[in-house]
Amino acid sequence: MVKKNLSFIASLLLALMLASCAVNPVTGKKELMFVSESSEVDMGREVYPSAIWAAEGGGGKFGDERLTSYLSDIIIKIHGVSHRPHLPVEFAIQNSSVPNAWAIPGHVVMTRGLLASLKSEAEFAFVMGHEMGHVSARHSARQMTYGMLQQVALGGAGMALGDRAYTDAALAVGAAGTGLILLKYGRGDELESDGLGMLYMTRLGYDPDNAIRAHQNLEKASDEYLESIGKEPHERSFFEDLLSTHPRTSVRIEELEKMKDALPPFSVKGDGAGKARFMKMTAGLRVEDKIYRDHYDNAVRAFKKGKTARAAELVDGAIEADASQPPFHVLSGFIKLKKKEYGKARRSFDRALELDRDYQPAWRGMGALHYHREDYGEAIKALSQALKTFPQDYSSHHYLGFSYYKTERYKKAIPHLKAFASVRPKDPEVHGMLGICYEVIREFKAAYNEYIRQLRVEPDSRMGRYAARRVEALRPVMERQRR
Repeated sequence: MVKKNLSFIASLLLALMLASCAVNPVTGKKELMFVSESSEVDMGREVYPSAIWAAEGGGGKFGDERLTSYLSDIIIKIHGVSHRPHLPVEFAIQNSSVPNAWAIPGHVVMTRGLLASLKSEAEFAFVMGHEMGHVSARHSARQMTYGMLQQVALGGAGMALGDRAYTDAALAVGAAGTGLILLKYGRGDELESDGLGMLYMTRLGYDPDNAIRAHQNLEKASDEYLESIGKEPHERSFFEDLLSTHPRTSVRIEELEKMKDALPPFSVKGDGAGKARFMKMTAGLRVEDKIYRDHYDNAVRAFKKGKTARAAELVDGAIEADASQPPFHVLSGFIKLKKKEYGKARRSFDRALELDRDYQPAWRGMGALHYHREDYGEAIKALSQALKTFPQDYSSHHYLGFSYYKTERYKKAIPHLKAFASVRPKDPEVHGMLGICYEVIREFKAAYNEYIRQLRVEPDSRMGRYAARRVEALRPVMERQRR
């Protein structure tokens, strides 16, 4: 039986490989590919809100329309000389001090922190060409394909061997979901994208020596960022993990020198850098970046540590330096919310929304404010707006699920409570609340399972004691269903 199953799995994998080959746009070679181009674009569209608001430092978009328009023009030119110019593309500056850049099908992004460290259009074009190179070479799609292949193999092995561990591993490793589209790239992919970034910049008339300068400035920005966060273990490990997938700067520069020698013929336009124009256009961003680093970033760290007074002092300094930034007012609002200064918190959130009606954390803050004031109807309105912008925001799901629960709209509460529980499974109440919601709509098995989870997390609380009573009451129902 085991041999038959393993033979079936081998045949299935072979059939999938034979049926799912595609020509790589960069190399021109056939390769195994389970992910269609339209699926890549769809997944890029789906994951983008999470990526811009949460991944790689979060922050949403940096609101400088003139600068974004100027840089978008460069992006369109790079895209036009890339290997997949028919794909949609949109550029954004991510409002984060973390020096980083990333691309997914349909979107290419550079953080404020990295942009502030670059010195020319050519450096920008190289970094963005590198990121767009990942999309051109279908690096994400390839990783998703390998993950899916591993899922099939492990899932089949679980079936053949009857081993629960294989099945669990399959579920954990290879699911083709939006999370996989931002997987870290290996050394080979990074170096290939370096070559593509250099190729694209020279097609636009930029001097490829600026690719080396871009790497040097990225290394300097990374060192400065690590120094600024000091010994913050969470941030430091996150950023060091982000850097760990990239070959060392010395290695990449050595490789870039080889790539430069192998480039097809090109001609440099003007000074080959576009430095003066770039520095002029980014001057305001560099001023803002310093305010964020000196005041706002430190205020966020102080707030997370419970140092409310210090956080308030720092964010007040940020607002004094520039009152036009919505994040400063939102952080001030959350500080006041924690101090239960509800009127002042409302004014801060209102001010942020006056500056940017679509600034998602302001809607989340407004929702949290209404929840704590027990105005659940207004909380639901604000939090629903927050989730339109950032559908995966677990904090908004938390308050929205709790608001629906408080108003006894149990069926509406369930998806939001589940979303929150998936991120915070050890919350002291959420499983009990889910149990109540499921029981009200007569989904007794789901209710029973949630009550059991509640007992594992917090058995001695009021919710835990209630869950224990409901487990005993529902046990006969579960036994009848098993017969």
